[in-house]
Amino acid sequence: MTATAARDRVHMERALALAETYRGRTSPNPIVGCVIVDAAGAVIAEGVHRGPGTDHAEVDALKQAGDRAQGATLYVNLEPCNHHGRTPPCAPVVRDARVARVVIGIADPIASHAGGIAVLHAAGIAVDEGVLGDACEAANRPFFTWARHRRPAITLKAAITLDGKIATVGGESKWITGEAARADVMQLRATHDAVMVGIGTVLADDPRLTVRQLEARDPIRIVVDAHLRTPANAAVLAGGARTIIATARPGDLEGAEVWELPARDGRVDLHALAHRLASENVTSVLCEGGGELHASLLAAELADELYLYVAPTIVGGPAKSWVGGGGVAALASAYRATFDGAPVMFGGDVRLHAILAPRRHP
Repeated sequence: MTATAARDRVHMERALALAETYRGRTSPNPIVGCVIVDAAGAVIAEGVHRGPGTDHAEVDALKQAGDRAQGATLYVNLEPCNHHGRTPPCAPVVRDARVARVVIGIADPIASHAGGIAVLHAAGIAVDEGVLGDACEAANRPFFTWARHRRPAITLKAAITLDGKIATVGGESKWITGEAARADVMQLRATHDAVMVGIGTVLADDPRLTVRQLEARDPIRIVVDAHLRTPANAAVLAGGARTIIATARPGDLEGAEVWELPARDGRVDLHALAHRLASENVTSVLCEGGGELHASLLAAELADELYLYVAPTIVGGPAKSWVGGGGVAALASAYRATFDGAPVMFGGDVRLHAILAPRRHP
């Protein structure tokens, strides 16, 4: 690796770190960070996108750099846009700042927003693409999923025993994991646009699905409830956060938006729900179960990531698993995933993160 390539990676890593500080607050926009480095290699400005209607990361950094941006190198994890939305396009701003070089992690997946690279090339600015491209795409998996497939990225989450159970045979589930792991779940909720459960979880656990003990906005709460059985006094209807009941039958429920959606085999069509959520600019959903909803999302090939919080306990017997459904008959049909990063310890519990692969159909 050349010295220039090594420096490019260092500054792109910093741009990604800046972007990460606003995860959960920019939707439906991507998370973006920017670093500007002068000809001598010194960082002269850093910028970050803070949410819809605010400056894009490049503009934020260029305002700080001022005239020092002339002849500098600008690093950004996503292609500068050439689209006029809530804010003006930032590619012309980068061009007019007279930087000498722009290093981009990955191109914008939305055709109407792209074109920034062409603007820079036309101005004679050197452009290098693909620096830490995989990491840049992974950082904005929700945005890319929403842009390319018109659905939110969906993450499955479960707190389980060593034998994969989410409750005892008697239905006891509070609490499988310890306080530290549960606090991390609050952080996870805060980075998603919405949190979703099935009606079975509502009836068994009566969750609030809010972000507790954090200074963060509560996510949208979604209950998949084909037959509209959510009790009028359910905790998920209280607290003021937006609540959506996805159902297959008409009806009303005070404190919630009732979305009547098509049914498939007597259940809510999850593809229809995903596309409806995308139309409302929901780019990321954390699904906290139960096992039947997890199984349905896997079968529909709508699940993208997985977080498992594993407690060092064993309950045995026919207790509920974090994945229900009918199961697969052959290993060739099994769902596959790739672990992402090392396990993380929270007290005596461990968190596993994995990326789900497209299913192989024999």
